[in-house]
Amino acid sequence: MKVVILAGGLGTRLAEETEIIPKPMVEIGDRPILWHIMKIYAHYGFNDFFIALGYKGDYIKRYFLDYCHINSSMTINLKNGHINTHENKAEDWQIHLMDTGLDTMTGGRIKRLQPWLENDTFMVTYGDGVSNINIQELLEFHKSHKCLATVTAVRPPARFGGLMFKGDLVDQFTEKPQAGEGWINGGFLVFEPEIFDYLTGDDDGLEVALLEKLADKGQLAAYRHQDFWQCMDTLRDKYRLKDLWDSGNPPWKVWG
Repeated sequence: MKVVILAGGLGTRLAEETEIIPKPMVEIGDRPILWHIMKIYAHYGFNDFFIALGYKGDYIKRYFLDYCHINSSMTINLKNGHINTHENKAEDWQIHLMDTGLDTMTGGRIKRLQPWLENDTFMVTYGDGVSNINIQELLEFHKSHKCLATVTAVRPPARFGGLMFKGDLVDQFTEKPQAGEGWINGGFLVFEPEIFDYLTGDDDGLEVALLEKLADKGQLAAYRHQDFWQCMDTLRDKYRLKDLWDSGNPPWKVWG
């Protein structure tokens, strides 16, 4: 089953990083968040990736072009340019790096990939969010509900700590990792090919042009994930993910 990762946005709210590189290439530890997302899917056996490129897509292409060599020992013949790799430690992934336009909206990027996706169920997620979601359970949920699409509903992390009182005195500070701030679209979507009937072109956003229409038709199921989820929307989010990674036990690291 194919996995689409939307990696073409401008990332304006993370401008401190994205003036130089696209947001999916911002590193958590020593790897781009895009790599972390792919590791989640690959852990459950899904390693056929379509990366929908846009803003600074050349950085993502260059990263994967160099990936095999960087993760291998090698012998280089300087005279003829031949390169032989040894002890290749790269993952067994097939990666399609697809130019989907600089200004194309999220739904439009999926529409541009229709020729490669229109024959079977496929998955889509954003290039800036990680989770400990069980992808196999998500797929089973999708199949059991027989809808054209399933969205993973999550509750965003608490933005601020809370106060608990004892009378008029502050008793303690609390900071919950997940807050009851309402359910939102957390990515990790599953689609049937019929969704392409709802998309017309580059100006279609994913939520308005597609998900809202499917909801109106009773064709959008919601898989409620109540455990860890975090997007990297701001610099604060990046630092939180970095701290979790540096702790040695990041919640989204489902792979061994």
